[in-house]
Amino acid sequence: MDIKKIFTGRWQIAVLAISACFLWGSAFPSLKISYAEIMPFNVNAYDRMIFASLRFFIASLMLFSIILINGQRKELFKIKKYFLLLLILGAMQTSLQYFFFYNGLANTTGVKSSIISTSGIFMTVIASHFVYKNDKLDFKKSIGIILGFLGVLFVNLNRGELNAAFLFAGEGFLIISAAISAAASFLAKKLTGSLNALIVTAWQMFMGSLLLFTAASTGSNFNRLSFSPISVVLLFYLAFISAAAFALWYTLIKYNALGFVTIYKFMIPVSGVFLSSILLPGERINLIIVASMLLVSLGIIIINYRPGLLKNKYI
Repeated sequence: MDIKKIFTGRWQIAVLAISACFLWGSAFPSLKISYAEIMPFNVNAYDRMIFASLRFFIASLMLFSIILINGQRKELFKIKKYFLLLLILGAMQTSLQYFFFYNGLANTTGVKSSIISTSGIFMTVIASHFVYKNDKLDFKKSIGIILGFLGVLFVNLNRGELNAAFLFAGEGFLIISAAISAAASFLAKKLTGSLNALIVTAWQMFMGSLLLFTAASTGSNFNRLSFSPISVVLLFYLAFISAAAFALWYTLIKYNALGFVTIYKFMIPVSGVFLSSILLPGERINLIIVASMLLVSLGIIIINYRPGLLKNKYI
């Protein structure tokens, strides 16, 4: 089987990129459902962190399996030189980011979370202007960023005013999570310049999940977690989301221009919003949600679009 051919066909790229983004989008309602199934009692932040650590530990094992199947055993264990950086990345991208994400999601809706979490994309573009000499802001990127942040602002509007239900421990935590993700992306980029991207992801998830579990164990009451057959399926599905989406995404950007692939990221908020409205009781799509979703999606498309991009996947 010619893997490269599968991942470079124009329609295959679209289907695979949208599939990865759909998986990431499905995480929002899946997590909200899992909270009700796995944590039906009065849980605290530590209990949620136990659940998060288990998810990413399992996801890291799935990624390790993919790497070994691909015959990269030697590369997998050649990390001594990068151990500290991988540990720092794991602490940022898995431990800290998902501490704020899981607890923020618990205190707001899946629909709003799907939109607010995209703010990390726009933060990364802004920060890149100061970090990289060849990635400066221009008019097109500035318009995309403005539209994106307007979408994040609008989702917290109610009758023209900031929604009084805006919680620092809810929407605020999601914005902090997005900021940490943006900061961690620069360290990840540095590491992927020397190591295979899947190997970096697997190790940072593994190390980050262990750090998260250790910290959460100090304040969690394990008896509050309910692992029924349904909850176990949900846990493994969430782990699968992380492993499969990253595996698909990194394989796509390996064989194709980054811009040709990342333009499809607008599907993350779109799928997150629609799946949350369908699967989560009480969550509905209104005009403000639609406007916010369109703004952040358009912002992502504008930032990544270049003339001729859809005609030439090697741009």
